[in-house]
Amino acid sequence: MKLFYSPGACSLAPHIVLHEAGVPFEPVLASTKTHKLADGSDYYAVNPLGYVPFLVLADGRTLREGQVISQYVADQAPHTGLAPAAGTWERYKLQEWLSFISSELHKGFSPLFNPATPNDYKPAVKERLLQRLTWVDGELAGKDHLMGSSFTVADAYLFTVTNWAGFVALDISGLAHLAAYRARVAARPGVQAAMKAEGLLK
Repeated sequence: MKLFYSPGACSLAPHIVLHEAGVPFEPVLASTKTHKLADGSDYYAVNPLGYVPFLVLADGRTLREGQVISQYVADQAPHTGLAPAAGTWERYKLQEWLSFISSELHKGFSPLFNPATPNDYKPAVKERLLQRLTWVDGELAGKDHLMGSSFTVADAYLFTVTNWAGFVALDISGLAHLAAYRARVAARPGVQAAMKAEGLLK
């Protein structure tokens, strides 16, 4: 399978999951600025929506949306515990986290990366994000990961999204549980492998 990604974007989450799962794949750089692939071809010809991540299976079937891609990959390696079994209460709790990260955090950061966003609106965006992240910080108290002791695809997503704080001058240094959590996740070999592959780590 092929994962189309852009360095540091939300595609880092399924990139991490692929490394954690040990599933063979080919990473393909797809610039979200130029929408060109390394060979100069048009990325829109591969994915008409032009964004990442985008997964292409060996048989040509495709998946978009990071939450879905990550769960699909996790289900290919159930022994890893990256996602609880489908149909279980724990799986729904995982999906609850994925939905929250997507709608409340991921999309919450979007205006801060948009050059068209008025500067006087950005403080309100940051305040709302900080409120949500403060709640997450509380949820992490006494836990190694979002679902408890086990690393899941939700952790790959939260780690990826919270990486963006430094790029938009959102100070999350006061969130001690989140900071300790991020350090734990960053130390994982699968996380480091994905970040090195994307040029985010030396």
